[in-house]
Amino acid sequence: MKVLIDACVLYPTVMREMVLGAAKLGLFTPLWSPRILEEWARAAAKLGPDQEAFARGEIALLNAYWPKATVQPGAGVEARLWLPDQNDIHVLAAAVTGGADVLLTLNNADFPRHTLAEEGLQRESPDLFLRSFVDSHPQDMSALAQRVLSEAIRLSGDNTWTLRKLMKKARLPRLGKALESLG
Repeated sequence: MKVLIDACVLYPTVMREMVLGAAKLGLFTPLWSPRILEEWARAAAKLGPDQEAFARGEIALLNAYWPKATVQPGAGVEARLWLPDQNDIHVLAAAVTGGADVLLTLNNADFPRHTLAEEGLQRESPDLFLRSFVDSHPQDMSALAQRVLSEAIRLSGDNTWTLRKLMKKARLPRLGKALESLG
């Protein structure tokens, strides 16, 4: 399954680590466009130049790990598409060009399901998308979440984080609840 990942999913660290961790497990094939990656870097830059540099380093690692993930949509594809927010057409164009099955986004309002269905795409939230893997790959997802939790504790110095609390803060509450139920 090919999944186009929107910038709003790549930018929050915990969400990105969970989504890309699932991709590293081979649960799906990630896709993005240069413009999506640039949106991530620009959003990080708002927190300071060091954050932008960190994001660009992460982007370089992503491109090295998944060299075939970058999709460059043609102008012709963008010209024939419509979305409520014209600024999001490039995301849909990348999904169409890359042959994605799923568009992973938090931006539901700007990606109407019926419009995506016309292009053979379905829209998924990161929470429900990742939650679905807990049933089919419980041990892998639990181990991934534990690694992400350990890194969050290490980076923040806050030993009070629990898996469920971290996932809830990362806008992944259903995932956190499902992982917690695994014990």
